[in-house]
Amino acid sequence: MEILGIDIGGSGIKGAPVDLNTGELTAERHRIPTPHPATPEAVAEVVGAVAAHFSWSGPIGCGVPAAVQHGIARTAANIDKAWIGADVARLFTAASGCPTTVLNDADAAGLAEMNFGAGRGRDGVVIVITVGTGLGTAIFTDGVLVPNTELGHIEIDGRAAERRASDAARRRKDLSWKKWAKRFERYLQTLERLFWPDLVIIGGGASKKSDKFLPRIDIGAEVVPAQLLNQAGIVGAALAARPRASAPGPIATEATAPASQPADVPPQSAAPAPPPAAGTPPPAID
Repeated sequence: MEILGIDIGGSGIKGAPVDLNTGELTAERHRIPTPHPATPEAVAEVVGAVAAHFSWSGPIGCGVPAAVQHGIARTAANIDKAWIGADVARLFTAASGCPTTVLNDADAAGLAEMNFGAGRGRDGVVIVITVGTGLGTAIFTDGVLVPNTELGHIEIDGRAAERRASDAARRRKDLSWKKWAKRFERYLQTLERLFWPDLVIIGGGASKKSDKFLPRIDIGAEVVPAQLLNQAGIVGAALAARPRASAPGPIATEATAPASQPADVPPQSAAPAPPPAAGTPPPAID
């Protein structure tokens, strides 16, 4: 099965069809610069253009730099603040003409690494960190994703962690890899005290230079570089859309994958039962 995966970033929007059995792109990746301002409507037009480029008519998965709850963006990072509260899943569906699943971009990268990369077959607690403009995080327990963790925003020494330990912070402060590694190690130590991971996977742009800083990192958990690199966001977005491949209905950010897959996003909770009609006596208690 193939699904179109789209990775929406601050500078570029990239997409390609993905073979869900292998995690490989089945066509050359297509990239369009992110519009400015990057409003939901403007980005939706680009999503439609990416789908049109591939003459796509099936399901689409999109990773966005925001916390996403049931298709609605709750935060906005490196995109326009108009995203907050926007039903981006429905906007993307309308623009592309295809059922579209939307999730956080770090969660998408995590799904890719857990299914086809450094986390494949790993149980226990795994944290995937995308190190770039910010610090994106995805947490898995026995292969199941806990969505929208946003742990790049935890405070360390009174400041958001990504203000001190992201790759953008390294470049902004012109830090050597050795000095930056100390900051990043402090961040990892904080996460370890909070979550006690068995494995930490380092992705994002900085993962290409992992040999310059990972040997300097000393924490209890195993720390390894990501394997899918720039393709992770596309592959993970496609994976998130797989349960919607043949099922019509409303678009959601959460889905259930086949049991054979090693990593999954959590299913949506069932809708609560309607309240009893007025005047209906309460049920008897034995």
